Amino acid sequence: MDLATWAMLIALGLIWGGSFFFARIAVQHIPPLTLVLCRVLLAAAALHLAFGRMTGFYATLKARAPELLLLGIINNAIPFTLIFAGQTVIGAGLASILNATTPLWTVLVAQVFTDDEKITITKLFGCALGLAGVVLLIGPAALDHTDTPVWPLLAILGAALSYGFAATWGKRFRGVPPRMVAAGQLTASSLVMLPLALIIDRPWTLPAPPLDTVLATIALALLSTAFAYILFFRILARAGATGTSLVTLLVPPAAILLGVLFLGENLSITELAGLALIAVGLLTLDNRLRRRGRHAA
Repeated sequence: MDLATWAMLIALGLIWGGSFFFARIAVQHIPPLTLVLCRVLLAAAALHLAFGRMTGFYATLKARAPELLLLGIINNAIPFTLIFAGQTVIGAGLASILNATTPLWTVLVAQVFTDDEKITITKLFGCALGLAGVVLLIGPAALDHTDTPVWPLLAILGAALSYGFAATWGKRFRGVPPRMVAAGQLTASSLVMLPLALIIDRPWTLPAPPLDTVLATIALALLSTAFAYILFFRILARAGATGTSLVTLLVPPAAILLGVLFLGENLSITELAGLALIAVGLLTLDNRLRRRGRHAA
């Protein structure tokens, strides 16, 4: 990758790391379901404004509506809700670390539901390292009920698992312009979240949120969702899937840094060790370490 691509990749890592930072601020005053609705609805509107004039845009969305509906549920509605619910309790840094396990779950889901992405010894070793990191993170909370409860940690892991199913389901959209897929799934998830938020949260009864919450919600929708998708697809075109996947390793450090600087969060040695294990597991899954070793030899 050239310098410009690396700059975009680092920017995307900061933006997606910022999503956990913005969410941590917003969930203090906006219930998770309503926050998810605001995020997907504003992002969908932005993408429709940006790309709605593309040839065949709405014809494609109409033709693939059922598939996009499921993608919107498992790639937006479910994981966003679980992440926001978990972040009512835990900080941005820890949430981003748990979310970074998404590639591990993707490998395991693909093993069961696909014929062309079966697990290998290298992938198995990478999954084992990553899951060891998860055990290191969850273990102390499971044994010590006076500290962080277990349910928010499991909620973030549930979101990562949902992303794993979404990655496998998303393979059927090969050949469809990614911007259409992004707009379609966000539109579908908006339609799903609208009745849920209205019925359960009754947002019109909630007190008006403070200005920082409003700004964090707008940033979450427009910067960390709509603009992030545009940047992601540009990087994908320049660097391919392997290069783009490096962003998974950049998101937790960005979220941790923002949490430390602006929210006063701190991670324990155990949590940092869990992050290290997950990072090594992800690199092993991507086969980078072995390829570089062979190249050096």
